[in-house]
Amino acid sequence: MSSGEARVEAQAKLNLFLKVLAREDSGFHQIETLFCRLTLADTVTVRVTASGRKLACSGERLPAGGLGGPPESNLAWRAAAIYAEETGFPSGFEIAIEKRIPVGGGLGGGSADAGAVLRALNALNPSPLAARDMLRLAAALGADVPFLTQDTAPAALAWGRGARMLLLPALPVRAVWLLVPDVSVNTADAYQWLRETKRYTAPTAIPLDQLTRWDGIAALATNDFEPVVASHVPVIGKLLQNLRSAEFREVLGSSAIVLMSGSGSTVAVITGEPPPGAFQPAPAVGGVSILETESSAFVEPVVLTH
Repeated sequence: MSSGEARVEAQAKLNLFLKVLAREDSGFHQIETLFCRLTLADTVTVRVTASGRKLACSGERLPAGGLGGPPESNLAWRAAAIYAEETGFPSGFEIAIEKRIPVGGGLGGGSADAGAVLRALNALNPSPLAARDMLRLAAALGADVPFLTQDTAPAALAWGRGARMLLLPALPVRAVWLLVPDVSVNTADAYQWLRETKRYTAPTAIPLDQLTRWDGIAALATNDFEPVVASHVPVIGKLLQNLRSAEFREVLGSSAIVLMSGSGSTVAVITGEPPPGAFQPAPAVGGVSILETESSAFVEPVVLTH
């Protein structure tokens, strides 16, 4: 198929744990993380054209004034450009993104959009790339992009720079509440704050049997960015403190996981069935919105629309 259109629901992700290892001479950090896809998703539509390149973003989660910067700086645009450079396809493209994933919230919205673009173009390409080549392109775009490009598993253990993955079976679906402050966190800033503390995690043995059970994951759920981000963005520290209090633990249950996702700013609460109104006090913590979603049992497929 040399022309046409494809649509992908670009799913958000959570980091159910995230460890940042010491900085390499290259300036990059190795990570160890457990990814989990959510049902919350942007809708990404990619149309192959004879020439030209266009990007349009809309939706309820788009910040006032748009995403800012030239289109070429957008990760979805860069994904299409790198795919075209690698394969010679397509000659032109139009990308439309309807944003539902909060921007700068540590939920992988930009990475999900980039992964969706790669998958859409590969589905439209008469000579599609092999999976290993797709992951190589994805890795050049960021540590979250390989997981959000692969189309096999809704969960994965990832390490290195995100391209080395052990795909995992779906966890039992759980309700997820995302508490999103009206302030975003720049990933580069979060890494800089972490470097200033020089508090890096050493590589550790991860018991794989724990990664297929929520109670096992709860015992591993930590995020190395939490202390430094919370110290620079007080609302995040306040949310974490409140939601981990004995009062909320009694409401949420002992198996609940409260964790900042990625480099922030979203604080996720993962639990079974919180009683109605469990999170009503949270908006009182200055400019915090709440999104209700759930962990995903599958990867949303590419849909060819023309």
